[in-house]
Amino acid sequence: MSNIAQDIELVQQQIIAAASAANRDPIEITLLAISKTRPVEDIRAAISAGQEHFGENYLQDALPKIHSLKDEFPALCWHFIGAIQSNKTKDIAECFDWVHTVERLKIAKRLSDQRPQGLDPLQVCLQVNISGETSKSGIMASEVMQLATDVRSLPRLRLRGLMAIPAATDDIAQQRQAFAKLRQLFEQLNQQGFQLDTLSMGMSNDLESAIAEGSTMVRIGTAIFGART
Repeated sequence: MSNIAQDIELVQQQIIAAASAANRDPIEITLLAISKTRPVEDIRAAISAGQEHFGENYLQDALPKIHSLKDEFPALCWHFIGAIQSNKTKDIAECFDWVHTVERLKIAKRLSDQRPQGLDPLQVCLQVNISGETSKSGIMASEVMQLATDVRSLPRLRLRGLMAIPAATDDIAQQRQAFAKLRQLFEQLNQQGFQLDTLSMGMSNDLESAIAEGSTMVRIGTAIFGART
């Protein structure tokens, strides 16, 4: 077994333990392996361990990997998790299955317009700046309802949920507080009939807190592939 396969197994055990502690079924939680900057060989090792969901945030780095693997592994699901520039929307709309970082209606409209008709609608999450950091991307909590309403109306997108990257902290209470804010927004949208099913929150250093607060998708890079060199 490769180191990557061993690390995936360890992360899956963490997810199971965190779900059990929160009285949740671990099957509700998807492991998204963040493969940005990683070579195809590392992705292949993860695939061999049963991993199917991969996250990328650098388009120029992601496209060669997607194209080289798509025929051999058609079941792979590619998630775009980076900042979206207008000149990149066509490639994102054509090559990815999910986008976690929608924060502007202009970008959402371009993704919808450029999503090929032969593909399923692009699955999207709205990125929320849940900690209010000036250095972070994402919309403010007060803007979520309007953007969700607008995105829901776009024909080639399917709004699935919310994503956030809270301010980094080792304080468990602070981690959970931030994730709880995102969950509350998620619940408010569903009370308004949005039928969302995805809370993309939690990374290598805070996945337990995220799962305790309802995460359905954890984005794990370092704990699977090691620190970037």
